[in-house]
Amino acid sequence: MPSPSHAERWVDIRNLSMTYERGRQANEVLRNVSFSVPKGQFVSIVGPSGGGKTTLFNILAGLLEPTGGDVRVAGQPVGATKRQVGYMLQKDLLLPWRTVLENVTVGLEITGLDRREREARAIPKLRQYGLGDCVHAYPHEISGGMRQRVALVRTLILDPSIILLDEPFSALDYQTRLLLEADVLTICQQEERTMLLVTHDIGEAISLSDTVVVLSHRPSRVKQIHPIELSLDGRRTPLTARRAPEYHRYFEMIWNELELREGMGT
Repeated sequence: MPSPSHAERWVDIRNLSMTYERGRQANEVLRNVSFSVPKGQFVSIVGPSGGGKTTLFNILAGLLEPTGGDVRVAGQPVGATKRQVGYMLQKDLLLPWRTVLENVTVGLEITGLDRREREARAIPKLRQYGLGDCVHAYPHEISGGMRQRVALVRTLILDPSIILLDEPFSALDYQTRLLLEADVLTICQQEERTMLLVTHDIGEAISLSDTVVVLSHRPSRVKQIHPIELSLDGRRTPLTARRAPEYHRYFEMIWNELELREGMGT
């Protein structure tokens, strides 16, 4: 049997382990975590709080060196592919002294692109995501949902093939959250970007994902991997996915696997 192609294992995590050494104490966070993500797929990672999900993302982004195992992107070690990875955090981290446009283009500025080219690339993206009227506004002048949209455009503007989403919608109201979920799902579907989402909201994970990876308590291991197959009448959206007949069955399975009784969204 031929080995899987890079597209089938665009992100390939094998026996990943991470232990923090603090003096004489060792804090094991990840233990032999293994899963792969095909190109253009949306994968959500759920697990107990403090279970190492953000540590996993920091390794995928090339910000941390694991103590064991292997991570590859498009067949190459993750350290050689940092520019392919975009990272959107729970907090928008917008610079308050810069306008929306200047915040979105900060990465392009670092790469040395001149101002005219930066603006030519950024302004259409801002208009595309409903931010055309606040290009010159400052972060304190716009809503929390709009700030997260700015952070999303800032992530997309560098054209990464992989986007890491670390609970980016958790602080938003439900309506705004659904709208932003729809945005990222459309990006994944239409632009063939590979997306990995860390979330504590089981419903969010099911409604957005091709696959949900369930992690255990620390030290985190892969407890279960669920391919998500929903019967949909028409285009998949975060709302129509929640109405699919299979949705509640997936929800109950994942809930039971997490062995939690509180703190998880619906």
